[in-house]
Amino acid sequence: MKILIVEDDAHIAKMIEATLLMGNYESEICHCGEEAVHLILEGDYDLILLDVMLPEIDGFEIVQRVQKKGTPIIFLTALQDVADKVKGLRLGAEDYIVKPFEAIELLARIEVVLRRYHKSKTKYEYASIIVDSKQHTVYKNGQRISLTPKEFQVLLFFLQNIDIVITRDRLLSEVWGYEFEGETRTVDMHIQQIRRKLDLYDDLITIPKLGYRLESR
Repeated sequence: MKILIVEDDAHIAKMIEATLLMGNYESEICHCGEEAVHLILEGDYDLILLDVMLPEIDGFEIVQRVQKKGTPIIFLTALQDVADKVKGLRLGAEDYIVKPFEAIELLARIEVVLRRYHKSKTKYEYASIIVDSKQHTVYKNGQRISLTPKEFQVLLFFLQNIDIVITRDRLLSEVWGYEFEGETRTVDMHIQQIRRKLDLYDDLITIPKLGYRLESR
């Protein structure tokens, strides 16, 4: 998952970047408000870590200007006033962490927000593919694609874990449940069908002796 760090203090930004690396997150650093707005609106981030006091425009204004993007935001700030915390949360931030904070606390908060966000998220876009988990529909280039319920669940799981290697055993556990006693060939057959129906031969790749990975576009 890719996280944007918006922090004007270069030293703190690098510390956060190192912490995210510990959690196997990819990250990008931005030091000013206007650039942050542009990156958030034009980019594809899973989470924003946003300082409040920034050059040009502050974090509160940034949240207001990027709300339509729908990317979850965690405020990281030295402001300890309760009114500031309430303001940030009311504007739509998922969490508000006061500096200084421990690396393990930051990673735990990130995990909780991402888990909550993915549970509430219903629409996913991947290249020309649009998946609606609520309507249980899949479209490619505007054309409805018919998937079986299990094919749909497998595809959705990959969309929620782009660039992560997913083992066959994990797919069996997540999609079919721990009680499922089928062979891993069941997974392979569903992967083949998804590749064929959505032309994902070059995107949903096999990782020898491990499993599969849906690569980011």
